[in-house]
Amino acid sequence: MQTQLDKAAAQLAAHLAQVLSPFSGDVGDAMRHATKGGKRLRGFLVLESARLHKVSPAAAIWPATAIEAMHAYSLVHDDLPCMDDDDARRGQPTVHVKWDEATAVLTGDALQSLAFELAAHPEVGSGAVRADLVQTLARAAGGQGMVLGQALDMAAERAQTPLPLDRISALQAGKTGALFEWSAAAGARMAAADPAPMIRYAAAMGQAFQIRDDVIDVTGDAQAVGKAVGKDAAAGKATFVSLLGLDGARARAADLVADACDALSEYGADAATLQQTARFAISRHS
Repeated sequence: MQTQLDKAAAQLAAHLAQVLSPFSGDVGDAMRHATKGGKRLRGFLVLESARLHKVSPAAAIWPATAIEAMHAYSLVHDDLPCMDDDDARRGQPTVHVKWDEATAVLTGDALQSLAFELAAHPEVGSGAVRADLVQTLARAAGGQGMVLGQALDMAAERAQTPLPLDRISALQAGKTGALFEWSAAAGARMAAADPAPMIRYAAAMGQAFQIRDDVIDVTGDAQAVGKAVGKDAAAGKATFVSLLGLDGARARAADLVADACDALSEYGADAATLQQTARFAISRHS
């Protein structure tokens, strides 16, 4: 599994370097800084979804890099002092620390715009396919998806009482799950196939991924993780771990991974890599 992830990460890094080469100045440098490193799991899901639906790698690389640019934008803004106020990301200084807050805002804006440009690239497919990818990406990243999840997360930090489990699940379905769902469904959309099984897979895997993040925040080492840990507990924030306990959270994540794998049953052995990816989501250490 790790070998496949590493191979995809190298392909995505090379393509990102190519599409970012025209960008200059502090914003260009910060865009390259913000897109370095990471697991590139969302881009990998696009590539695997495309392979599963017989879409060419040359077409799939564009939406795969689009989702990496969109994810990087979200992290740059998420790290700002007005949100999570983080100093490190992926083992390096966050953009607002290395440059300044204004550069970080502009860098996030530029990465978001780039994401839509990449998803609409002519090599992706027909105009109808490209329009569908852009529209669904806007919905996944915006006020019905990731942005909504972030807003709910910030509101939860200000709340007097911790959120119950169902509301945490809904929050994370937007903040984390929406981009996972778009990534996993991208290949089906490019092939004009039904994206529903891929969305079910990613919804379950995305929540399992977030539970693992909550576990790592409690049990992880900051140097190994590449960012601060223990922040949720220090802020008194309700998480899957705080509500279910470590063992309960791990058990729930395992059940979700089983659900994710079951969602791909119609694809047979061709879906083995995506099923392994779901299992990786709850075994990683960063």
